[in-house]
Amino acid sequence: MERTTEPKIVLLVRLLNAIDEGRHSFESLKDRVAEAGGRRPSTRSLRRYLAILAAAEFPWHFDRTTNTYRFAEGYSLKRLALSNGELFGLVALRSIAHSIGGTIGASIADVTKKMSAAGNGRAQTNGHATVAFRLSEIRLDEHGERAFALLSAAERNGRSVRFDYADNVGKESTRIVDPYGFVASSGRIYCIAFDHSRKDRRSFAVDSIRSVETLGQTFVKPTSFDIEQWAASSISGVLHGGSPAEVRVRFAQRVAKAAIAARVVAERDVTRGADGSAEIVFHVDDADELVRWVLGWGDQAEVLGPAEIRNRIGALAESIAEKYRAAIAV
Repeated sequence: MERTTEPKIVLLVRLLNAIDEGRHSFESLKDRVAEAGGRRPSTRSLRRYLAILAAAEFPWHFDRTTNTYRFAEGYSLKRLALSNGELFGLVALRSIAHSIGGTIGASIADVTKKMSAAGNGRAQTNGHATVAFRLSEIRLDEHGERAFALLSAAERNGRSVRFDYADNVGKESTRIVDPYGFVASSGRIYCIAFDHSRKDRRSFAVDSIRSVETLGQTFVKPTSFDIEQWAASSISGVLHGGSPAEVRVRFAQRVAKAAIAARVVAERDVTRGADGSAEIVFHVDDADELVRWVLGWGDQAEVLGPAEIRNRIGALAESIAEKYRAAIAV
């Protein structure tokens, strides 16, 4: 995996500026992003950065006739006359709005849309967007929003917190943790924190947290902790502590393109078959999580190895089939 000493937001802003110039090929973009003698991003990393900008609704496209990346006709960030710092903020805000969703994300999105609308020289004819995103919307109740606000403040200020927590089977406990960051996944927000009693990092669903109390004791987040790396090897971004594995899955031609597009983990190797199928080796921290995801593809996906994972998914499929056979018999 590519490593860089520069924050990703800096690289994204360089990429935006390069696209706005409208004269760079894919390889030229690598040089532009790595200006000032920095390390050129890998092909995989640059594609990931482009995907992030697309998800944040910056209207870039690849012009095949000129072999260049550029914004849609009439759109330019230069019209906003933003400083580098302000542009950093715009990129970060749009990414945050995309990730959080719900009332919090909607409020951020409204502000950034008004700002970035100034970059479009052509008014939309009917006021509607031309691209629709189907994301899991996050809705926090009053208690959840208060918990999120207190945990966020504690994370920024390096303060430990105490709260009451109900796990996924309803077992309640009181925890003292050092909040390290947050992951938005499958319609929920999770706090990634060091749990004092477990002596390890844990994920806590914010909507299951109550009675948050900010404590007087402080903590220093480990410099080695990276929230993106934490989330990258888990499909949900929050499940860890299982058995790290490389799982090989074959996807039938009917779903191969969709499976390749579904970048559920950062580390994977894709091999395309001559018949249109695809084999993907997923590098995951929790194999059981991948097993559940593969089941969602029905009979269009098959785990090829390792043997213990293949046997596990076979047993699960048999258990599911048995339930349906029992229901039909009744």
